Amino acid sequence: MTAVLLMAGTAGAASPTGAVRAWRQAHEKEIVSDFAAMLAVPNVATTVPDVEKNAAYISALLQKRGFKTQLLTAEPRTPPSILAALKTPGAKRTVVFYAHYDGQPIGQKGWISTPFEPSMRTALPEARPVDWKAATGPLDPDWRLFARSAGDDKGTIQAFISAFDALKAAGIKPSVNIKLLYEGEEEQGSPHFARLVAKNLELVRGDLLIMGDGPMHQSGKQEINFGNRGITGFTATVYGPLKPLHDGHYGSWAPSPTVMIASLVMSLRDDEGRILIPGFYDDVAPVSAADKTALAALPDVETGLKRAMGLGRNIGPPRLADGYMAPTLNVRAIHAGDEGPNAANAIATEGEASFDFRLAPGETPARVRELTEAHLTRQGWFIVRDAPDLATRLAHPKIARIIWDAGSSVATESAMDGPGAKAVAASISRTVGYPVLRLPFMGASSGMAEIVNQMKAPMVGVAIANYDDNQHAQNENLRLGNLWDGIEVYAGLIADLNW
Repeated sequence: MTAVLLMAGTAGAASPTGAVRAWRQAHEKEIVSDFAAMLAVPNVATTVPDVEKNAAYISALLQKRGFKTQLLTAEPRTPPSILAALKTPGAKRTVVFYAHYDGQPIGQKGWISTPFEPSMRTALPEARPVDWKAATGPLDPDWRLFARSAGDDKGTIQAFISAFDALKAAGIKPSVNIKLLYEGEEEQGSPHFARLVAKNLELVRGDLLIMGDGPMHQSGKQEINFGNRGITGFTATVYGPLKPLHDGHYGSWAPSPTVMIASLVMSLRDDEGRILIPGFYDDVAPVSAADKTALAALPDVETGLKRAMGLGRNIGPPRLADGYMAPTLNVRAIHAGDEGPNAANAIATEGEASFDFRLAPGETPARVRELTEAHLTRQGWFIVRDAPDLATRLAHPKIARIIWDAGSSVATESAMDGPGAKAVAASISRTVGYPVLRLPFMGASSGMAEIVNQMKAPMVGVAIANYDDNQHAQNENLRLGNLWDGIEVYAGLIADLNW
């Protein structure tokens, strides 16, 4: 019965999948070439001039296709967001399609190819180079294009553009008015996005927000989600001697910042992922019965994931998605002293660790910061914001410099049973030929709560990237088959979305 209802959709709806697939099969190399050109534009989020070049490049692509575009900023010298609009005569609804075009840093070790020189390869770990330009016949859907932002998040932008081209070639008009909101600072934590939306609320307003970030379900099936966790993070620096000390002469007397930072980390969370900060879970909203039902309906992927990732155990709940409903504390990095061939038998002068919290519904960044610093103070840490001077060092046995990240957000929540959400589920189900999976929350974070709350419009997340796309890491990639499927899914959302 559920499958029938999902597939039924609106009366008279006709999926454009067949026409879109035929166009894609005839234009595969052109699509890949266009995608590679987009990926070749450097886009590290903290390099604003490069972000601006991306904005200009993508805006030109959209203008060529008839969209009216403008660049929005919260204030001067902050990364722009692209707003593009296209009206459809007779359409009753306006859908805002969100993605971000900025990317994570590229300094991770182990890149097989240069991050901004897209390279077609087989899947990891072999990652064998493929000469796709010389290929005859259809391109292998298991080939992958390696580049920063291939999966997170330029793939969604390319899928939309190619879907639009396919529909236009087939003479199929959109069923909704379209707005595209492509953000340029998501990978910085969207520090200016809330002000940008508030400043341009009437321009960006719509009846439904489709958020195109994140990976598909690990089973390979298409899923939709209705929210994401919030985020806040910080860096902690602890201090030892003013200069490195011989660990034979001083190792039994001078405190080691390497040990100190490890102790600080383990005071915040345990090896099973449980956050040890008193009161941290008090604000977490209970999981609803509807959310529990949706989670229980997801297919099993955990056994296969453990094998694929070489994990002998998992932490938290047995099922992966169940953990998305709770907060997490991740240790992004720990560093003290030298390593590898430069390692010395010496006590380091400083130790540093970087953290991020993924926040569940009910939690706020401000409250998390308050609880965290109160906990560290109880642990004996004297908190500073700047490097301590000698008098401060001598006055306090344990000093931690805490610097909170500029960007933060609360969790985003939308109802799973609203009219717009049902229309998205029906459209995608018609496209893929099976009932789309429904995930109450995805584990990642974004600033979507800001736009959802201000627009007072529901959000549905529609991701296309392969789950193993190495998002945020070296050798990020997008599987071609996921791009092909994403083109069809977004074509349906453009031309086969009615409520």
